[in-house]
Amino acid sequence: MPLPTTKTPPKPNLADLTVLTYGATKIGKSTWCSHAEDALFLSTEPGLNSLEVFQIPVRSWDELLAACGEIAEGNHGFKTVILDTVDNAYKMCAEHVCRKFKVEHESDLGFGKGYALTNNEFQRVMNKLAFMPCGLYLISHSQEIEIETRTGKYTKTVPTLPEKARKIVLGLVDMVLYCDIETTAGPDGKALARRVMRTKPSLYYEAGDRTGRLPDTIDLNYSKFIEEFNNNSDKTAKEIRK
Repeated sequence: MPLPTTKTPPKPNLADLTVLTYGATKIGKSTWCSHAEDALFLSTEPGLNSLEVFQIPVRSWDELLAACGEIAEGNHGFKTVILDTVDNAYKMCAEHVCRKFKVEHESDLGFGKGYALTNNEFQRVMNKLAFMPCGLYLISHSQEIEIETRTGKYTKTVPTLPEKARKIVLGLVDMVLYCDIETTAGPDGKALARRVMRTKPSLYYEAGDRTGRLPDTIDLNYSKFIEEFNNNSDKTAKEIRK
């Protein structure tokens, strides 16, 4: 294979990107994702009853593989695939490995072999989804973990995936969007709460935006998200060319 002679340009469209959005239960993650362009939900858990969306119920890892196969064939008009939730998909992957090797738990395979097999299979399929010619949104719940450093301890909010699976997903995605509640004082002194998305890294929560297009905090509103993403496209392109 010959070496490249030109640089790969940044992907300008959301339909080319992989996004992880996570937060507390019922904060509005699925509703936000449902506004993505020509969206198809791969639903690994109930919770879409109040939304009018295209969805494929996924009850096992084999069903997820079958759905991926149908999407890969390209005989459809969907432009965004939404895995809701990636947490349950990972559990299904672990169950698949256990059934394949006829054990009750991954640890029964000994010396970390079961966990390695699960993580390798999970990464293989997530990569397959991410390389498809459509956008990929992964939905996760949130949890608080305690981080211990040489100088003390602090609490950080992260997606509810096991550590190795979380690292696989974080390394895969272009954006990590943390859905949160921001409280401010209103004109009358009473507290006002609004749902927001955090887009930049923090000591206290997982977030990030490789495109550089999003402000630190935006409303949990898909139209606002699109507006900010598109408005900053020229600025980002200029910064990349520097």
